[in-house]
Amino acid sequence: MKLSIPEKEILGHGHLACQGCGAALAMRYALKAFGTNTALSVPACCWSVIDGPFPHSSVNVPLFHTAFETAASAASGIKAGFEVQGRDVTVVAWAGDGGTYDIGIQALSGAAERNDDLIYVCYDNEAYMNTGVQRSGSTPYLSWTTTTPVKHPKDRPKKDIISIMAAHRIPYLATASVAFPEDMIAKFKKAKEIKGTRFLLVFSPCPPGWRTNPINTVKLARLAVETRVFPLIEVENGRNWKLTKKVRKEKPVVEYLKLQGRFKHLTEDNVAEIQENVNREWEILMDKVGKDE
Repeated sequence: MKLSIPEKEILGHGHLACQGCGAALAMRYALKAFGTNTALSVPACCWSVIDGPFPHSSVNVPLFHTAFETAASAASGIKAGFEVQGRDVTVVAWAGDGGTYDIGIQALSGAAERNDDLIYVCYDNEAYMNTGVQRSGSTPYLSWTTTTPVKHPKDRPKKDIISIMAAHRIPYLATASVAFPEDMIAKFKKAKEIKGTRFLLVFSPCPPGWRTNPINTVKLARLAVETRVFPLIEVENGRNWKLTKKVRKEKPVVEYLKLQGRFKHLTEDNVAEIQENVNREWEILMDKVGKDE
């Protein structure tokens, strides 16, 4: 039987991720798909620490540590350098949500507008986890963070980065979850074969920042899909939207929320409002992919 997930491990031992780190699992799967002929552009984020202290590196491929706002622009330069040398290397910008939704969005938008030949992966843990769990543009509505405390939780919705990137009409973008490795690796492999700017958003639970038990990381990543909080989709050329994981009978969003300490302050009315928001966003998505999905 042909395995859908490559057996070869490229991510090495000794990385510095927390127990249950979704971002570490995301990198493991990504490298299985991309292979060793890969170079990474990593800005300030959890992964600039997870990789290990100089001169150690756990990824076993070239990794360039870049400034917080420059993951995409540095990747563009790295790719150009390889092209001058006549080398076909898969160049990947690998950033957290803070460096993608907020601080690095100008460089990402510029690369996408130029359609630079790079893959941009955002491992989305929904806050600035590396610097103390501050809110980001990806932090969910009514979530606790250290800068949105319980009495003043975040009062704005999560930024719709997928629609923002789709508006750039890039050749390929997709969402993925560490709970569905076959879907994730298939999307990474597909992105590798496409030229131009490719964007992948990977749902990556963070036990310390979400106040969750590390053993629940994959469970949470699965529940996010099953509750329709984080649909798994592909978008080609900014116009063709497709579901890659269909949820015929969704679970209530409370099943996802109740496992996370960052939401334990929510009232029943709060949960009901979040459920309404999820339902509304799903309908918007269905209008894009078509009701037959």
